[in-house]
Amino acid sequence: MAKIWRIAAAIALCCGLLTAQSYAVELKITRDALERTLKQQLFSAADGRYYLKGSATTSCYVYAEDPKVTFAGDRILVRVKTHAKLGTSLRGACLGISLAPTSEVSVAPDGEGETLGFKDARLERVSDQRELNFVRPFLSHTVPTSMKVNAADLLRKALADSTATSGYKVSLERLKIHSILIEGDDVVVDVDGGISVK
Repeated sequence: MAKIWRIAAAIALCCGLLTAQSYAVELKITRDALERTLKQQLFSAADGRYYLKGSATTSCYVYAEDPKVTFAGDRILVRVKTHAKLGTSLRGACLGISLAPTSEVSVAPDGEGETLGFKDARLERVSDQRELNFVRPFLSHTVPTSMKVNAADLLRKALADSTATSGYKVSLERLKIHSILIEGDDVVVDVDGGISVK
């Protein structure tokens, strides 16, 4: 009789585990992974540039390249090399000034539902040279205010080859982001989710 109760308890436990709605998981995203994602999302042109104003074919432009990500308090700090030809376009040439300062932009990490990204973008520094900071008001209007990435889609793509690598088909069924914090050299995302293994 005790054996039957143990079997019933094991079945009830398994059913309870299988029917649970969701489980909290802590997802850590390293600074390097965040930098790669930023390059893929914004600096995705063939030349690795992100144009804030103009394009590769215009005579007057502002673009950023070579982003480097660090963390400062509860914000993500992105340092970029900025190149600008500011002025008026006349007969295919830009009449004005050329600048090439290193600039810093900070953003607050943000997450909702399946989406990770940033909000509250701020131009922190235009240049180490104080005299070049006069362009700050001009550049501050060209900084992207947000960037969003569907984290569930990224995880599903990462798990797509699980059958070939492990012999099991692992798939993400659901994902809900609750909070995002910066801890040390990682962005820590608290999520609920469901994963199936077949």
